[in-house]
Amino acid sequence: MNVIKHPLATEKSIRMMESANTLVFMVDIKATKFQIKEAVEKQFTAKVLAVRTNIRNSEKRAYVRFAKETPAIDIATNLGLM
Repeated sequence: MNVIKHPLATEKSIRMMESANTLVFMVDIKATKFQIKEAVEKQFTAKVLAVRTNIRNSEKRAYVRFAKETPAIDIATNLGLM
């Protein structure tokens, strides 16, 4: 199962990136918070503090908060979001 589908670059997600050190990803609907955390830590070699999920219109979003030593803006730049 491919847990992470793609990152989201909406106006809200950019604000969250700057204020709360959080990135938003579209993820597999069956993925658990633990699986999302493991996939993000492995893919970006970053420390994840918390994962919150939201299911809307049969799509699942994961709000991933990173540790202070890993700025979300750096990861977004590497992904090409910024």
